[in-house]
This record gives sequence, structure tokens and C-alpha cells, in this order.
Amino acid sequence: MGGKVYLVGAGPGDYKLITLKGLECIENADVVLYDRLINPKLLKYAKKDAEIIYVGKAPNAHSYSQEEISRLILEKALEGNIVTRLKGGDPFVFGRGGEEALLLTKNNVEFEIVPGITSAISVPAYAGIPVTHRNISSAFHIITGHEDPMKEESSLEFEALGKLKGTLIFLMGIKNIDSICKKLIKHGQSSKRPVAVIRKGTTMEQEMLVGTLQNISAKIKEKDFKNPAIIIVGEVVNLSEALSWVDKKKLFGKRVLVTRTRSQASKLSKKIESLGGEAIEFPTIEITPKEDYSKIDKAIGEIEKYKWIIFTSINGVKFFFDRMKKLGFDIRLLKNAKLCAIGPATANKLNQLGLVVECIPDEYRAESIVEALKDKIEAGDSVLLPRADIARRVLEEELLKLGAKVDNIHVYKTTIPEYKKGELVKLLKDSKIDIITFTSSSTVKNFYKILGEDNINLLNDASIAAIGPITAKTARELNIKVDIEAKEYTIDGLVDAIVNYYSN
Repeated sequence: MGGKVYLVGAGPGDYKLITLKGLECIENADVVLYDRLINPKLLKYAKKDAEIIYVGKAPNAHSYSQEEISRLILEKALEGNIVTRLKGGDPFVFGRGGEEALLLTKNNVEFEIVPGITSAISVPAYAGIPVTHRNISSAFHIITGHEDPMKEESSLEFEALGKLKGTLIFLMGIKNIDSICKKLIKHGQSSKRPVAVIRKGTTMEQEMLVGTLQNISAKIKEKDFKNPAIIIVGEVVNLSEALSWVDKKKLFGKRVLVTRTRSQASKLSKKIESLGGEAIEFPTIEITPKEDYSKIDKAIGEIEKYKWIIFTSINGVKFFFDRMKKLGFDIRLLKNAKLCAIGPATANKLNQLGLVVECIPDEYRAESIVEALKDKIEAGDSVLLPRADIARRVLEEELLKLGAKVDNIHVYKTTIPEYKKGELVKLLKDSKIDIITFTSSSTVKNFYKILGEDNINLLNDASIAAIGPITAKTARELNIKVDIEAKEYTIDGLVDAIVNYYSN
């Protein structure tokens, strides 16, 4: 049975600008071939066993020629695979998607075109430049700024372009900017006509230079502006001062390392991205089920004896009730127990199960739980603590002092994820990390173990953000400076603390 090819436009750089259909094509593909400007976060949506092939073409550094790429797509499809060809922007806007599709047609291979958001309109939009605007520009023209160097003469009609009053958009034209500007002026464009050059548009590294046809080339050389960039010529450029928005986001331009578990990282990452930052996920902790359930099962079997059940994490709630369900125990057996949650996120998880939480401490840490319960727990009360295997003993010890009978049960275990040696070191060296976030003591300890004491100097240029005093204390004990400490020990509180730090 023959395969099928999807020629997919992945958009301009912000990975969230891909279409729903484009994302579906990535998820269903057996083979994904992707270009240089594709946001690598899109590749995380591919199947675990999908073959991922980089076919990017950088200036003077082509991993494959276009002919080789087209042939590779064809070969993978003829093997019976679902092939997704990921192309920056739109596959038919200077994307050479037509060449790839023609080869597939010639060989009777089924294909679909999945349009993408072209950088020609999205990059200006992210800089506050509408390509058309009433009373300013009623048309826009998309032009290649990087013609095939093998062509004997340009196919661009600068004589016609010089007479156009609409917005002119040149894609990938940095190398030829001087020639483009001179030819436009020569053929009728005003030397004072506004020009914007936007580099790495729609990403947190977006930069813009504004000038005129007369001086923009000199400004580019002075700032050493390089591709990927687009050039916008027209009076709409002047609107950017009033309409720019992305660079006003509170974390714009900040690259943040997220060390939470892979399953929990998305909440923090989404908040960072919504504020204009880039979240790089490097989980230093992995949550896994216990190998021995005997103590958990015993506690669940005696569940009606407990006066209080104290949950100190969302994971504790999840693993405890998953085990109850596995054993076939009815949740109504908890009728004798009052529930305590360490914070609102844990309480919300219990609420989702239809359970009422009687106690949430003012501060979301073990010491505050004891303070909140000291007048509620009586001597002889049975208390259950379904927790992680590495949880601090302070809660259990203080409850025992109150005369409670405490069953401290480990319902899940935490481990360090497997990484290739030096992976974290490489990440810190290659990426300019502005902020490193820690959401628990275990994320700090594991980060330190993965990084190694000899590489602690790699943190010198980054700001360290801790979710609360216990996490901050653990970091300082490991000689990791803490710059930001959340006042409210939640993800929202951590993000607020980071924003306040940079606002001040």
C-alpha cells in the first residue's frame, strides 16, 4: 500500500501559530522532514517512533539540496509511510512546495497541501505593522529578496515595483538590501519612504530596525542584522510605534528553564509563554508508581479509621485515589475523615473528585499545616499522610508531638530522569538562559546532581527563582544563589515574583 505526503506550512516561528490540521499531520506522521526555521517544539508532537529528519538549508550550509529533499520525500512515501513535510511559513510562498508536489504527482503519490501562516503578514503583525490600513495602504505585494543565484538576470521588475504605492514585503532579503533599496529609489520610490526590517519575527528574539530606503542598509550593517529577516517598505511601518504589542509583554525576550516534572511543566510553561517569554523544559524530577503497594493497600483497607487525611501535593492525590480505584474501594469510605490540602492547587484536585477540603493552611508548607491543625487534632487521632518517598519528616514528627497516630505512607516515588551525560551543561552553554525556576527542593537537588558541582559557574548569568522558602533554602545550601522567591508558594505566585523582579 502506498503512503501519503502532507506538505505542511508550520508558520513563522511561534509554534502556536501552526494550524490545527498541521498539528494533526505531525501527530499522525511516520516520517517528519523539517526545515531550519521550524520551531523544535513542534517536533514534540510527533509519535515516539516517528522518523525525524532534518533537511534544513542555511546560507552556505545545506544538509540536502532541494532535489535531494524532494527525492527523499518520494522514497519515504513509496515505502508506505505517512510523510509530513514541515516547511516554514506557507509551503507555496517561496517555500518550493510546488516542486515537491510536482514530483509526487509525476510518481502517482497521493498528497495534500496544508497552508501555513506566512511570515509576510504574521511577522509585521507581531511588530504592530498592518500590511494594509485604510487611507494608508490598500494593497500589499510579497517579493522574494533572495532570487536563485544561478539565474542570468533578475525576474523582479523593479521598474514596476518602483511605481507601486502599496506595502512591499521582501522575504529573506538582508543580503541584497542595499541593491533592493537603490533599485526601488532609482525606479520611483521616495528615498524617504519608511522601511522596517524584522529579524526572527514572532519569537522571543524578535528585533526590529526602522529607517528609510535611503539609510536602512547602513543601519543593518551597523547593527550586524542577519537572516532570518523580512523587509517591509511603506507608510504602514509608521503605525508600529502605536500598535506594537509583543515587545510590551512582561517577560518578552526572557528565556526560562523549567525544571518541573514533564507532566506538570506545561502549566508553568504556558504562563511564561503568555507573558512573552520562552519556556525551555528540562525536567529534573520524574514521578513514578511505587513497586511495593503493601503499605498503601493496608492503609486503604483501614481507611475508615482515619480522622484526618493530609495531602501535600497533587501527585499524592492522584496516586492515592488511583490506587483506591484499582482496589475497587468506594470513595464514600472516606466519610469519617476530614481532608487537609497543603495549598489551593492540591485542594482543587480534591474538589474535582467531589471532595470537600476542611483545611488549607495560610502558608503552603508542612510547618503551616501543623499550625493550622494543632487545635483540630486530638490525642489518639489516626492521621494518614499519602506522600512522596522523599518528603520531609517535619510534618510527621510534629503531628506525633500532638499525640496523633501517624501513618506516613509513600504512594509514589521520585527519581532523576535519564539524560545523556553533559546534556544540561550543553543546554546552559548553548542557550542564553535568563531564569531558572525551581518548584520544590527535589528539583533543586536533582538539578545540582545532573549539572555537577564543577559546572555551578554556568549559573552565574541566570536569575534563580524559587517557589518558596524551603526550596530557596535547599538551593542556598548547595551554593546556588536565589534571586527571586515567591511570596505565595504556587505557580501563579512564582510567575508573579518573576514579573515583579524584572519590573523593578
